[in-house]
Amino acid sequence: MNDFWISCGHHLLDRDAAGRLIVTDAFLKAYLARPELLPPETACEAERRLHHELLMHHPRRPVGADEIAAIEDEDARENWTFMVAFRDLLLTTETLEAAYLALARGAAGNVPPLFMNQLAQVVLRNALDGEEDAHVLRAAELFFRPQRVTFHEGTVLLADAETVETHEQNRHASPLLAMLGGPAATELDILDEANEADYCARSDAFDLVLNLGGSGRARRGLAAAMAAWIRHLLAVDVRIEPVDRIDDENWTWFVGLDAEGTRIGNELWNGRDLEEAAAERIIALFRLDFSDPREAPPEVGAGPVWLILAMTPDRTIRMKPQNLGVGLPLRAGAAAH
Repeated sequence: MNDFWISCGHHLLDRDAAGRLIVTDAFLKAYLARPELLPPETACEAERRLHHELLMHHPRRPVGADEIAAIEDEDARENWTFMVAFRDLLLTTETLEAAYLALARGAAGNVPPLFMNQLAQVVLRNALDGEEDAHVLRAAELFFRPQRVTFHEGTVLLADAETVETHEQNRHASPLLAMLGGPAATELDILDEANEADYCARSDAFDLVLNLGGSGRARRGLAAAMAAWIRHLLAVDVRIEPVDRIDDENWTWFVGLDAEGTRIGNELWNGRDLEEAAAERIIALFRLDFSDPREAPPEVGAGPVWLILAMTPDRTIRMKPQNLGVGLPLRAGAAAH
């Protein structure tokens, strides 16, 4: 089995008896060494000293408000306030999975999306440990990497937003490439049978395009990733399958997989007709069923839960996997964490 998403640092973490992740000094130091946390050359002495002490010596040591206040740059003070609060949450919860759920259940208001995405990646890496289907793994990137949507030759292509941006910048630098090139997503490699064996080797590059139409493997892959995520975080078994439409006049529950999906779902829930533009932003629909209906409250029972994935008007998907952790209808005491 080839490793994947090595850059998330999962190999630096310990695991408890249930296989959930426990923070280590090595993981904290690797986190502090990320480019976004390295003080710039213009950083003041107070910031450089704080970063050096945490990175090189004592990543768990308490950081007082006075140390952060001594940092000269206002943005840097804000960043360190977020970082220290995030680190302290990891240190005071039993596992990274528990920390993620704590954030999803209400503590995420002051946590930058970057931290939520990075935490989601390492938790999902643990949930998918042993997974060998490249379409499942590539679809799972939606959990923590924004995607750009391209409609091309009757199908829907999803490309990593950051990768597309870099590609477009390089293309703009060459007038010839800018003139001859098509949509950026079509110039990147699309995941298929010919290159799926290479996924793990290039997984940290996030440079493979996902064909969300096509054979259906991508949508089934995303369904499998969501089921593994729910099972790992909540210890609840579910079956998830992609569907073309919601055939349920009396649907009792839905979960928006992103902010736009939630907004569209609320419109439908309240009986309003969707504008054509809003309907066209729906990228995928899924039906979720509990393997044991007793896991759900009586008002849901054996009924389905509908999942809605949508793109923003600028054709970007920003999935919110925390919605699957807090938005599912679970009877009291059903969740493991």
